[in-house]
Amino acid sequence: QVQLVESGGGLVQPGGSLRLSCTASKSIFSIIAMGWYRQAPGKQRELVATVTSGGSTNYAAPVKGRFTISRDNGKNTVYLQMNRLKPEDTAVYYCNACFWPDCYWGKGTQVTVSS
Repeated sequence: QVQLVESGGGLVQPGGSLRLSCTASKSIFSIIAMGWYRQAPGKQRELVATVTSGGSTNYAAPVKGRFTISRDNGKNTVYLQMNRLKPEDTAVYYCNACFWPDCYWGKGTQVTVSS
């Protein structure tokens, strides 16, 4: 079993920035992929960004150019730098990590973008 702990959420004004962190309870050196998803009220959970073991990244169209995913293997942590935030980015953000043979979810962190 792998535990994922997210942090860094909060309230921010439109145009502002936040950095989310997700720390795993085991080494992420052997991950298949790790990433961030989000779920807004009344909507399905959707992909935000992922990074693979080889370092390839993938972003959802609404966040491309504004969000950056990165990882620090030494700290077992994946980050999501979110810039130029918009009210439509408001959601609970969940960390996901896939190690063979299972994938795991964190409990989520709330991000609210409002003036």
